[in-house]
Amino acid sequence: MTAIQDNRELGKPLEALILDEDALADYLVEHIPGFERDCSIQQFLGGQSNPTYLLESGNKAYVLRKKPPGKLLPSAHAVDREYRVISALAESDVPVPNTHLLCEDESVIGQMFYVMDYVPGRVPAERGMPGYAKEDRRDMYHAMARVLGSLHSIDYQSAGLESFGKPNAYVSRQVHRWSSQYTASKVEECPPMDELIAWLPENDPDDGYTSIVHGDYRPGNIIFRNDSPDLAAVLDWELSTIGHPLADLGYFFMPHRVDAATTPYGLQGLDLEQLGIPPETALLETYACSADRSEVPSIDYYIVFSMFRLAAILAGVMRRGLDGNAADPRAIERGKSYQQIAATAMEIANSSR
Repeated sequence: MTAIQDNRELGKPLEALILDEDALADYLVEHIPGFERDCSIQQFLGGQSNPTYLLESGNKAYVLRKKPPGKLLPSAHAVDREYRVISALAESDVPVPNTHLLCEDESVIGQMFYVMDYVPGRVPAERGMPGYAKEDRRDMYHAMARVLGSLHSIDYQSAGLESFGKPNAYVSRQVHRWSSQYTASKVEECPPMDELIAWLPENDPDDGYTSIVHGDYRPGNIIFRNDSPDLAAVLDWELSTIGHPLADLGYFFMPHRVDAATTPYGLQGLDLEQLGIPPETALLETYACSADRSEVPSIDYYIVFSMFRLAAILAGVMRRGLDGNAADPRAIERGKSYQQIAATAMEIANSSR
């Protein structure tokens, strides 16, 4: 088998997520040149949405991502969209794994899935990047800002993604979508979420900018090279589409505004200078240079929007945990933080009035 170099948590697939190994092997042997029937399967245990597996076959390693089992919310868990955008970015300045196939035939293992190459490297478990040197944190954050700028500068039509999403009114459509998703997965009352659902449409500063957006751009979805602070691959493109680049940017900077003492998603309150994590202003300059923008406007609205969307996602994670079909056994506990994130978002919204 291959020599895996990865700090992500691997283990035996959870009972509800065990694959039909014989059916999968039959399919992959037929569709991936060189794939060997005798392969090992482990599950990456840190994910919250699409179950992800490491397949080791002969001297090569692959990653399989599939939809979760059970009844799913409309348009969620779009692994086919992940496959499409990763494939389209193969020749760009945005590092992505090499893709092999998309299987839409649910009779193979029960759900749609795709297979791509395994990419070795380091995946920080938290935004504060514990265990890394100060200089590495600084360079890794700037590398992330540069790649995000590169993504937003790509001509999505030339990349074959002209039909990947609607270019207009991205944020307003996202607010509507995540409001609906939140309502569908709601298990308890949360007044700040109700306030955000009303505030966001009323304050949308839509200026018509469009680009490819990742949708969940953060350290946990980045593989860094083992021998440098450079990016080896950007992962988890489930939420990607054509939309407003500042929505991505607001999400990237969101941790700088979230209290680290109340949620694991925040950096506010930490000694960022001592940690080596650059301030917003420095990262904005790096991003703007890479994205070929002369200036970056205020991103407060987009930070509020990003917090709202994250809160809606976490509420869904908690609901899937309660329903027993989450990809991670810690889903319920992790999902509970959506209430605090929504409250912080509303505080920023009120202060910006």
